[in-house]
Amino acid sequence: MSDVTDATFATDVLDRSNSVPVVVDLWAEWCGPCKSLGPILEKVIAETNGEVELVKVDVDSNPQTAQAFQVQSIPAVYALKDGKIVDGFVGAQGEPQVREFVQRLLPTEQDQIVAALITKGDEASLREVLAAFPDHPVALPQLADLLVDTDRAEEALELLKRIPETPQTRQIAARARTGEPGADDILASLDELLTRVKGDEDVRQQFLDLLEVLGPDHPSTADYRRRLASALF
Repeated sequence: MSDVTDATFATDVLDRSNSVPVVVDLWAEWCGPCKSLGPILEKVIAETNGEVELVKVDVDSNPQTAQAFQVQSIPAVYALKDGKIVDGFVGAQGEPQVREFVQRLLPTEQDQIVAALITKGDEASLREVLAAFPDHPVALPQLADLLVDTDRAEEALELLKRIPETPQTRQIAARARTGEPGADDILASLDELLTRVKGDEDVRQQFLDLLEVLGPDHPSTADYRRRLASALF
């Protein structure tokens, strides 16, 4: 069980739900029923040994998340898989009801087969998953990443068109389009492109792709994003 904030919700809930069902417990310190429901959720979900995960969101401290769920009363509990709400309830529930709710989230035999193929991670296994689930949010980016690594960038880009853009898919697509130059070459290219980004969409996209490949942790990334904004506006 972990506490989630507005700032961490996308990573800890939406992204994480692509790998395992995530139960979101929306609560507040002043809510008496929340305090009786919380321990039940923790107990029952702990018994799944990681097959279902629990996160808690204090609605008073995290209004954006509360608004996203359109919370009108608490406790409110929602289960997410693959970034989507698949089940939920409002109000305190007893242990039998909570256990039934969690049971519905446990992986089926098919889910377990898919998870094993994704864990294996070779091209044949990933293509087997996509044959059954063409838009699988984990297998598809994983295969696209593998294709980039094996010099099949165009095939990777076509594959990524099947699913909505995410930070992960943007980075993979950027790698495919740029060929992953070294950091020194990227910085030199960014300096040159900066003079041409205004009014040229292709140049702007090339600049953004190079920033994606450079990565958010590189010490120059934030500076070049600021310089891009100044050049455009």
